[in-house]
Parts: sequence; C-alpha cells; structure tokens
Amino acid sequence: MNGNAIIGQFGGPTSVINSSLCGLIQEGLKLKKIKNILGMRDGIIGLMKDEIVDLGKEDHRVIQGLRQTPSSALGSCRYILKQEDFPLVLKQLKKYNIRYFFLIGGNGSMATLRQIEQYCKKNNYQLSGIGIPKTVDNDLCGTDHAPGFASAARYVCLSVQQAGRLARDMQSVDKYVILQTVGRDTGWLAASAALAKKNEFDAPHLIYIPERPLSKKRFITEVKECIKKYGWVSIVCGEGILWEDKSLVASLRAQDDFFDIEFGAMGGGSAALNLHQLIHQETNYRGEFQITESLSMCAIDRASKVDLEEAYACGVKAIKLAEEGASGTMVSIHRVSSSPYQIELGTVSLDQVAAKIKPLDDKYINAPGNFVTDEYIRYIKPLVGKLPNYSELNFIKYL
Repeated sequence: MNGNAIIGQFGGPTSVINSSLCGLIQEGLKLKKIKNILGMRDGIIGLMKDEIVDLGKEDHRVIQGLRQTPSSALGSCRYILKQEDFPLVLKQLKKYNIRYFFLIGGNGSMATLRQIEQYCKKNNYQLSGIGIPKTVDNDLCGTDHAPGFASAARYVCLSVQQAGRLARDMQSVDKYVILQTVGRDTGWLAASAALAKKNEFDAPHLIYIPERPLSKKRFITEVKECIKKYGWVSIVCGEGILWEDKSLVASLRAQDDFFDIEFGAMGGGSAALNLHQLIHQETNYRGEFQITESLSMCAIDRASKVDLEEAYACGVKAIKLAEEGASGTMVSIHRVSSSPYQIELGTVSLDQVAAKIKPLDDKYINAPGNFVTDEYIRYIKPLVGKLPNYSELNFIKYL
C-alpha cells in the first residue's frame, strides 16, 4: 500500500516523546511505500484544521536533535473526537492520501487511534493505524512500561534524594516534607521514589499511592512514628490518592476534556497541600510541600538513557510494523530480564490498551501499603539508572 504517513503527538508530553518522533521520521524516510512523512500540529486538531507539516523537508540535523529535545515538538492536544468529527477526519485522510497513521500517546490516544482506524475500515478506506506508547504514569496495559515513565521516575528519584537531604539538614526548623507526583489513578511514579533511599534514614520514609486508600488516623500515626525515629519525615504521594471512604485527599473542583478530575494547578487544593495542613493541625510542626506537576514530563536534563533509547526504538518498530502490513496495534515492550536488563519489542492490540488503566501490581506494594517491596526496586532500578552518591560528614567532635 503506497501513500503518505502522518504522525501526531497526543496528551501530556514526556522527556523522550520526541525521540520516538525521530525514530518514526528517520525510519519512515527509508520505506519506499511511504511517499511523504507528514506531521499534525497539535494532535488530531491539526489534521482537521489543515495544519499539516512536511517532516521530510526538515534538516536532518534538526530531526536528529529531536532525540535530545523535551516536550512535544509537533504540539499536542487532549481533544476527544465527537461522532460528527469522523467524516471530516476521513475527508482529510483522503485529501492528503494518508495511508499510514501513527499516534504517540497513552491510553486515551490509543482509544482515538482505534476509533479512527475502525471508522476507516467501516468506510472501506485502507489505513494502517499504529500506536507508539507514551506516558509518565506508566498505566498503559500490554507493555512492561511505557517510554516517558523511566525519565519521569528518574526525575522523581533525584528530586526526592536531593530534597530529602535539604529536609534532613533543616529538621531543626521543618519536621516534614511532602512531594507530590503526577499519576491520577496509579502509583507507579510515586513508588519510583523508593529508589532514592539508600539506607533506613534516607528519604523517602512513606509513600502513598491511589491503589492503597489511607485513613487519617493511620496516616498521622505513621508520620509521628517517623518523626520520633528519624527526627523528620519525607513523604511522597501520588496526586490521586484516596481516603478509606474513596474520597479524594485532594479538594478539587475542575475536570479536563476527558471529564477526569484536574489534579494540577487548575484543580484547586492538592493532595500534598491537604496532607501538609493535616500534619500541621495534628502536630503543630512546620513543614514543606513540593508539587513539581508537569516538570517530570519535560526534564531532558534528567532523562533516563534507557528511556531515550527505547523511545527511539519504539518509533523505528512502528515503521517496521507498517511495512509488514500491521494495523490496529500498539508497539509494546516485553521485559526478558531485569539483571542483566534486556527487553524485546512486540505488539499489543489497541483493544487491550484503549481507555484502560494498569494499576501498580500488588506484588510491588508492601503489606502496610505505605512503601514498595524489593521486587519493585528490582523492576525500577534498570529503568532509572545510577543515582549520585553524596558525601557525609562524620561529625567528629572538637575537643
């Protein structure tokens, strides 16, 4: 099947999503079936508005530079296609002779891709629709992990490691620090902070995730126990954590275009802020909260080497799948071994991914529900890479 290919980026960015874009472009230019490599500005909105760019005409040095460029170079969106949009989408696909449709994104993106691919099939328009995984939340089904997660996890680890030292060294002033990560429904990213802990006294001491609702009484008890034991406490929480009655710890008042609760700046009172206030009310201690929000999605200076390589490889794999005639599928990562770290790239049906959520596995959560298991450390360690070691004074008393 000969024709043009088009690429779109959908949803929130990551530090490595442009590496996948680079892989798609560079490998796609080699494929004779693909006449031109086009790009949608701002996701599916660009296709509908004729905001199409010719990626094949970009300088090769610019394309190569995408491998070290954060955020979404093509621009992104969170637009949900309505039924009345599909005739226009098909019209545009025909107008630009698009036969290969690549979308880099998460579970919502894969739902959009599946809808387009199925609509084209229903209307007898031959289209190869292939998804390239992307998410910092790591909640995509059918893949060991998604490109973007490892770099976000490294960002969180470094933040907790360094902020933990600050909190430890300032414990005469502030007794607690709470860092909040993104992750609406799952605790994969918050849990990754555990890798920053190299000994018992290091941050983090407590990790709270959406998969394990907590009680206010238990929370305050655990906080007080850590302060008594260590002199301070480092807490990491996911933005979507819940109380035991299933109510959100965050106090929010806004929804996004997918009708999901907004946990960012648009949402209102965050989980970290509310936990911070609760601790102060119960202990009268001073403390800090840290909400990095979208910074973990674009910190190329903290990108994981493994993540950069795998993101690129997923882009290349998508082109190879198109060459083989595949459609209605997403590139997936299968872990062969954690030590030594080894993966294989495969595929998963869009039906298994679209609009579905993969929670943090029970085997990765400790019995009290406030930290991770050793098995999770083995899972996350090769993705994040080596973390720095810092000097410690021996505090030799002057006589």
